[in-house]
Amino acid sequence: MTLGCPSGNVSIMALPIVAIVGRPNVGKSSLLNCLVRRMVSIVEPTAGVTRDRVSALCEVDGVYFELLDTGGYGLDDCDGLTKEVERQIVLGIAQASLLLFVVDVRDGIAPLDSRVATLLRRHSDHVQLVVNKVDEPHMESLAGEFIRLGYGEPMCISARHNLGRRELLERIVELVGDAEEKPPSEPIVKLAVVGKRNTGKSTFINALAGEPRVIVSEVPGTTRDAVDVRIEKDGNAVLLIDTAGVRKRVKLGDSIEFYGYTRATRAIRRADVVLLFIDATESISVVDKRLAETISQEYKPCIIVINKWDLGAGRVPTGEFGDYLTKTLPLLTFAPVAFISALEGRNLEGLIDLSRSLQKQSQQRVTTSQLNNALAAGLAIRAPSPKHGARAPKIYYATQVAVAPPTIVLFINNPGLITKQYERFLVNRFRELLPFEEIPIRLMFRASRGKDAP
Repeated sequence: MTLGCPSGNVSIMALPIVAIVGRPNVGKSSLLNCLVRRMVSIVEPTAGVTRDRVSALCEVDGVYFELLDTGGYGLDDCDGLTKEVERQIVLGIAQASLLLFVVDVRDGIAPLDSRVATLLRRHSDHVQLVVNKVDEPHMESLAGEFIRLGYGEPMCISARHNLGRRELLERIVELVGDAEEKPPSEPIVKLAVVGKRNTGKSTFINALAGEPRVIVSEVPGTTRDAVDVRIEKDGNAVLLIDTAGVRKRVKLGDSIEFYGYTRATRAIRRADVVLLFIDATESISVVDKRLAETISQEYKPCIIVINKWDLGAGRVPTGEFGDYLTKTLPLLTFAPVAFISALEGRNLEGLIDLSRSLQKQSQQRVTTSQLNNALAAGLAIRAPSPKHGARAPKIYYATQVAVAPPTIVLFINNPGLITKQYERFLVNRFRELLPFEEIPIRLMFRASRGKDAP
């Protein structure tokens, strides 16, 4: 597969990398979550849950590095992705400044542990052996067996119970050596890449990163975790969040898929801008509509990304596609639309520039006079109508109280008199008359007496 390579002004962000490696089910994902003290990787008894390289920024006593979880080496993947998973492991090993070789104290040295030990031999000068699941003090004596793997004295830890955590972190800092002693620059924009299965999200991430950062496969549901990828564009950090492809709610067959879905919704909340990927070769689906609803409910700026346009251009002419999206995704009528081909690398970097534009819109403030002039213009076109025979609503004035999203409070004689239809009318007027043309606006109504209004 040929990926569209980024131009010279896009590159992967560089931080010291500490990669967690080992056979399946030794607790690698639990260890990552333990060390960073939050749920990053999906933890399941099922072997082979982690496939991609899942990373998290870690800071210990002012020293910063990237902690990387990898898939279980030697697993026979149920979807035939064994080679792709092992390729991600090998890439993670090659990039790492330090390797945490994790084994399970309860199992002793398993044949796959020996295979991993052989794999890491050429990197032996920067390997730390970690014996996990040492849940009780008496189990530490069992760890001595693992010295036979050839990586010296192991460190004991119980990721599940946070035992040995601090000692391991101090050892990591000691071994990493000249790691960053200042925080890495904050991303100028965080982009959540969401969509149903097989819309090309991972291909897009890899094309921008310029490397196979996440697994790309025709197998549905390949991506399970939400994978953070930091890239650099024009000297600035950008965070891309690749998410699991979403299915219909009734088809979320197991807890792995459920966690993948919840991480996708969490990514939407984390993001500054959401890229909603739509497959140009297929019709808008129930899943697309559900994601649009979540984006709308979270008041997130959004770009509707029509991927595989090189294959689907004939289905709906470009000039008519806007009308088609308005009918099928009415909650996102404000969102700009971008036509791309992730596989061929077409129009990808422009998405970052457009995302920055939306982010700046969402962070703008307008003056009270600008806002009330827009309100007056809207009221002149259409005043709120009485509801169920009640007296007519009267809006006195408005003020902007927050950004991202722009949040406008309108003071009114009785907030209960405003209908949803009139609220949509006001949002559309504000979007036309204020610098919020392509982003969501949140309206809040608060009771006020006329005499109290300025």
